[in-house]
Amino acid sequence: MKNTIIAPSILAADFANLQRDIEMINNSEADWFHIDIMDGVFVPNISFGMPVLEAITKHAKKTIDVHLMIIDPDRFIQTFADLGANILTVHYEACNHLHRTLQAIKAAGMKAGVAINPHTNIDLLEDVINDIDLVCVMSVNPGFGGQSFIENTYEKVTKLKATIKRKNAGTLIEIDGGVTNKNATQLVAAGADVLVAGNFVFKAKNPTQTIADLKKLTA
Repeated sequence: MKNTIIAPSILAADFANLQRDIEMINNSEADWFHIDIMDGVFVPNISFGMPVLEAITKHAKKTIDVHLMIIDPDRFIQTFADLGANILTVHYEACNHLHRTLQAIKAAGMKAGVAINPHTNIDLLEDVINDIDLVCVMSVNPGFGGQSFIENTYEKVTKLKATIKRKNAGTLIEIDGGVTNKNATQLVAAGADVLVAGNFVFKAKNPTQTIADLKKLTA
């Protein structure tokens, strides 16, 4: 039985009732909190910054999975470690010296993730795959929630899984964007380990039940 990790994306939560939504995740079958940090430069949108993350980590009782959609992420590695991030994911496209960045994340006591945009080829990660704890495959263009899922993602995940096996790496594959009960099973079959779900969870009539259903569907 596969234990697929479900990581609700806080970007889709109700910011006016953030503590309520955090408690909902705490009490649900979700495994992680997925938190997107955007700077308005790397992506055309701005999300929350350090004070909001600090407020979230104060109440969250599960793994904090932080996804940085920012330029020059090296500046903030220690800051995010201090704020309680367990996993810190940087974008391949934003790092000039990816290997060094991954080492710095691990040195700060976090697991190191790398996100790749829809147009980025999976082969570019081959040389560093053994240093990566998690690859976040963007299945929409980063920056905004509620986009349609990009179908090429399945092929990308299958190829990435083959690379991980060939290199004997322990890297997890995370899918971020447009995840629903319509594509979750196929994504897991292709090799996904972690599913990030935003609007699908938070816009549901019963988010707790939706998380439970997603968990059951991908078991």
